[in-house]
Amino acid sequence: MASTAFDGHPDPGRFGDFGDAVRRWRDRVSPESAGLTVVGQRRAAGLRREELALLAGISADYVTRLEQGRATRPSDQVVEALARALRLSGQERAHLFRLEGLAPPGPDTVPGTLAPSVHRLLERLAGTPVAVFDAAWTLLLANPLYTALMGDGPEDPDGPGHRRNGVWWTFLGPPRRVRQSDAERRATEAALVADLRATAGRYPADPRLRDLVAELRADSGRFAGLWDSGAVGRHEGTRKTIDHPQAGPVTLDCDILTVAGDDLRVMVYTAESGSPDADRLALLSGTVLPALLTPSAP
Repeated sequence: MASTAFDGHPDPGRFGDFGDAVRRWRDRVSPESAGLTVVGQRRAAGLRREELALLAGISADYVTRLEQGRATRPSDQVVEALARALRLSGQERAHLFRLEGLAPPGPDTVPGTLAPSVHRLLERLAGTPVAVFDAAWTLLLANPLYTALMGDGPEDPDGPGHRRNGVWWTFLGPPRRVRQSDAERRATEAALVADLRATAGRYPADPRLRDLVAELRADSGRFAGLWDSGAVGRHEGTRKTIDHPQAGPVTLDCDILTVAGDDLRVMVYTAESGSPDADRLALLSGTVLPALLTPSAP
């Protein structure tokens, strides 16, 4: 295997190693183990590029370009997302980072790895919208039904910024599908900032977290005011109405489970059995989700 640079820049001429590794590991992950429903005939047992892209939160075209060596220097956020979607072990994850000349995240950073038990939880809840966030509210992994419900964020796979972060989206991102009154939005903002401050207290040396807070304070007066108030707390679940373009308004209970040892947040959306909202979720699972997993034309 070609040598790897550790100055933040991959060695030229070895870009194919990263794509080869992603492709090999994609082939060994079955769609069933990732919580996906197999649709139609498959030529291989592993994940399709569209499926890996959906799980990692990037575009299928970008996965293709990475595997073919036509996209180089992916950000550490993209490498981390691929490692989680591919269910890599700790050593494999570190190897994938080093193939791109990136240093694997250290022990002083907000944890971003998912234990096998968390992956199994997502498998068991394949019929329920579920997403996993780190302690700074950066989206780590979402099952396909969550993506079908909430929609994709803007595709910025190898650019700077914090576009996978829920706090960034709340204060600086475009409107999402969740319907909120002014009072509900202000309560959500206050709870998220208090939660983020508690996380910053636990991981004061995390550079990405410091950058996130600095950007939010500079670009959002509302965030800056809440941050400077010094409040510390935890963001709890609530009941939400999601205005879906195909299914219509869906009102769901949003519960947030904590994986204490790994400092993760598992967000689970559920509807009362037999309710119209449960029927709308079933509609998403039966119509919108298969469209997301349909292979794109060459």
